[in-house]
Amino acid sequence: MAQARNTSIAIAKGIAIILMVAGHAECPGTLMSLIYIFHMPLFFITAGYFFSRRNVEQPWDYCCKRFKGLYVPFVKWSLFFLLIHNAMFEVGILNETFGNWEGGVTHPYTFRQALQRVVHIFTAMAGYDEFLAGAFWFFRALLISSILFMVLFRLIDGHSQRLKGWHIAALIAVAAIGFAALRISFGLKVVNVVQGGIRETWGVLFFGIGVIYRHFESTRGFSPRRPGYWAAMAAAVAILVAGTVNHWAGMNLAPKIRDVATLPLTGVAGFFVTHQLSRLIDSREWWLKRLLVLCGERSVYVYVFHIISFKVVSLVKIAYYGLDPRQIGCHMVIHDHHGDAFWLLYTLVGVALPLLWLWGYRLLKAKV
Repeated sequence: MAQARNTSIAIAKGIAIILMVAGHAECPGTLMSLIYIFHMPLFFITAGYFFSRRNVEQPWDYCCKRFKGLYVPFVKWSLFFLLIHNAMFEVGILNETFGNWEGGVTHPYTFRQALQRVVHIFTAMAGYDEFLAGAFWFFRALLISSILFMVLFRLIDGHSQRLKGWHIAALIAVAAIGFAALRISFGLKVVNVVQGGIRETWGVLFFGIGVIYRHFESTRGFSPRRPGYWAAMAAAVAILVAGTVNHWAGMNLAPKIRDVATLPLTGVAGFFVTHQLSRLIDSREWWLKRLLVLCGERSVYVYVFHIISFKVVSLVKIAYYGLDPRQIGCHMVIHDHHGDAFWLLYTLVGVALPLLWLWGYRLLKAKV
């Protein structure tokens, strides 16, 4: 499978990263329910979309690329936020009064606590700052699931030369669903993976779905002119509506057995609808295409910096409502006056500011 630049997938990732920021900005309940049932599976599916037999034939190169693209950024930015954690208390960005919805707060780290977190960062891809880098679990989940998928693919492929690539991907996906059901039913945990391995299990499933989707797209095509296309689109939209109305779960840490049936459905349906919309946007050159391609190709920077960028909007909200200035420490956003339109400003700044920082850094680097 070609590794060439695919702008429709970049657009899909751009849409997903904007939706993720909107979800973290505590958008209205119905929209949040819709976002969470498919937006994270979309990232794993897009990763699997570009998987190829070349990755299986050159496993060391594949693993090196995965570590370079996921482990290295994780360590770099986790250490960065660890270094500034106590400084954030000094300037008031963090405090021990205001925290998350459940009332939890963060505290300054002692030297021993910071050192322990450094060890966790390097050895377990954990230990990251929960209030400034709370979304960093994705780096670990994608790294483990992509490498595990490659290993399983290589093992099956080595014992059965008759199976096609998408057949192997389907077997791995079914095995992931089976393991998820077993884990949830009996409360099992993968003890050597932080958070118990459920997100990595889902990651293997959706990575495999990405391989399968790419196969059928390349062999049969997904075109509005093809028979059954609109029926498939209607079914996908219906699944997303059902998931939203019934509050089906996303890739959370407390899954129920129902999720084994619903999450694969909403994940696939969400990706299909998003990708078809992306192809439509990609069909002509215009500002929306350029904007979403930029967001998709630079999504890692939005992922890393959107939470700290929210603090700028929190300052505005504090001034607007006359709130306690310490509410800037709320995670991820200020919870007072929940339901107002500030989530739109949070989303805009959470996406735009990281990209502006990146642009400014590269401009300064070029001049220096």
